[in-house]
Order: sequence, then C-alpha cells, then structure tokens
Amino acid sequence: MSNVLRAHLALAVVNLLYGANYLIAKGLMPDLIAPSGFILARIWGATILFWAILAFKKERIWDKKDLLRIAICAVFGVLSNQLLFFHGLNLTSPGNASIIMTSSPILVLILSSFILKLPLTKTKIAGILIGATGAILLILYKENGTQIISSPLGDLLVFLNAFSYGLYLVLVKPLMKKYKPLTVITYVFSFGAIFVIPFGWESFGSVDWNAWQPTNFAAFAFVIIGVTFLAYLLNLYSLQHVEPTVTSSYIYFQPLITIVLAYLVFYFGWGEDYTDLTWYKVSFALMIFAGVYLTSKKQVKKSIT
Repeated sequence: MSNVLRAHLALAVVNLLYGANYLIAKGLMPDLIAPSGFILARIWGATILFWAILAFKKERIWDKKDLLRIAICAVFGVLSNQLLFFHGLNLTSPGNASIIMTSSPILVLILSSFILKLPLTKTKIAGILIGATGAILLILYKENGTQIISSPLGDLLVFLNAFSYGLYLVLVKPLMKKYKPLTVITYVFSFGAIFVIPFGWESFGSVDWNAWQPTNFAAFAFVIIGVTFLAYLLNLYSLQHVEPTVTSSYIYFQPLITIVLAYLVFYFGWGEDYTDLTWYKVSFALMIFAGVYLTSKKQVKKSIT
C-alpha cells in the first residue's frame, strides 16, 4: 500500500471520528461540563497520551527557532480552534456545525495563497465566492418553528474555528518537512496545554463528576482519545504525503456522517433530537460543496496572481 493511499485512509478515519463528535460532544455540554472545561480536559488528556508515546522516541525539536512557529500553531490549531468549536457547538446544532466546517478547504486555499504563495485561478476565486456565500447564508438563516436548535452566534463561532484550523494546517506544513508527526503534535499540544489553563481551569474544577453516568464517561473518553489524540495524529500523518487542501477536503464527509447519526439517534431514542435538516440548509450546503469543488479542481490555465 502506497503512502498516499495510507494518507487517504487515515483521513477517512479522522472524518468518521469528527462526524460522530458533533453529536457526542454536544450531548455532554453544557449540563455535565462547560465548553472551556471540556477543552482543558481534552487538551491535557491528549498531551499526556502524546508524551507517553514520544518518551520512547529519540526525536525532539532540535531547532529552537521552530518553537515560535510551534507556539503559534498551538494558538490556532489547539487553543482557539477547540475553544471556538466547542463554544459554537454548545450554541448551535450538530448539523449546522458540520456543514459550516466544510468551508475549511476554501479558507485553507485563501490562507495558502497568502502564506505559501500558492496561485489563485479564476475558477478558484469563483469557488471561494460561491462557497463563502453559502456559508454566510447558512449563518444568517433563521428557522421558523417552535424548536430552534441553532444560532447565528454559534454558527459564527464554528466558522471562526474553521478559519483558525485552516490557518493551523498551513502553518504546520513546514514543520512536517523537518520532524515526524508525533514530535510536532506533542510539542504543539504541550504549548496548547499551557495556554488553555486560564480559559478552562475554573470551569473544569466546577464539574460534578458524581452526576455522570458510565455512558457519559465513555463519551468523554471518545472525545479525548479518538477525536483528539488519534485524529490529530492521523491528520499530521496525512500532511506528510498530501497537500493541506487535500487534507481539509475530506471534511465533505462530516455533514453526511453527522446528519445520518442524528437521525439514527432520534429514530432509536438514544438522545436529543438534532434532526433540523431543511431544504434551505441543503441548498446552502451544496453551495459550499460546489465552492470547495471549484477551489480543489486542478487547472491548466495560468494563474491571475
């Protein structure tokens, strides 16, 4: 099996985990644990797991100049990314959050054009405009009905999270050419673990663990081990063999996974009803998908920048 194929398989697993995370994390917040406290536990738990493995490896960050980039990656890829996402998910629906996150490849392309100097074509610019329009309409869209489980503020926070994570994917790419994925992610999370303390310590300390059921602890472990530890590691592995735009394009699968799971949960009575899919949201999602397709499409024409 080639490295490129392994990278694609890793990305498929990552987005299966992320797709389920929208529902699982939503089920714990805010009644059992507040978003900031959840993030502190998530980052510290994953950091410990990363160091448990790296302790048996010889590689460390040997170029001290890279520590600044690692710290910046921690801000955008760990701290702000996760805080924005969990606070946004706490306010909006899993379906809305998963759809908005599909704008990430467009944001990655824009950031790559500025930071990595990747050229923009007319088709890619058109894709950016179409995808951005779809994301904006989804954020501004207001549902008519008695049960409104999404909010413009929550949607906006998720969109800012997508921007933050897109910037992280671009910034971390040069580090992947010098170090192994485990080394990079361990140091990035170590900085993130320090940065998150002022934001989540009080919230984490107020959690009433006695009120938790075994299923709640299982969901908690899934988010820390699966969605954080394993997903970040697999994402970095993929970045060794494919471009950031390819890595982010797999986010296409997340809305489908999330929406299917939401309807299964509702049908079998396993949890809250998050089946808020409408034809308006489908149309907005299709605009975002079309934008991502155009921005990801290879061109033979000369760039305009």
